[in-house]
Amino acid sequence: MERVCFELEIAPGTEAEYDERHATIWPEMSAAIRDAGLRNYSGFRRGTRVVYYGECHPDVATVFGRLGESEVNTRWAQSFEGVITRLVDDDGNLYLADEVFHQD
Repeated sequence: MERVCFELEIAPGTEAEYDERHATIWPEMSAAIRDAGLRNYSGFRRGTRVVYYGECHPDVATVFGRLGESEVNTRWAQSFEGVITRLVDDDGNLYLADEVFHQD
């Protein structure tokens, strides 16, 4: 298992929409996340900044590779066009955070 933390930005004024969509996540998207091996997955929003944490089984590359191949994930991402303003860098990589502390 490998822990992951990444951040993204949403457009000002879309906060309520972003929250509502995640409160009513598509069942098939939830299944795709689970099937990809992502567990204990949580998102936190402060203003337009959103931070996600998850536990990837077996690792980050495998989990996000599986999600990237998922048709439902593609549709989910397309539905957020105009809402999410910054998700990946110029090379297409998530804005990952380095783990500096962990305690069980």
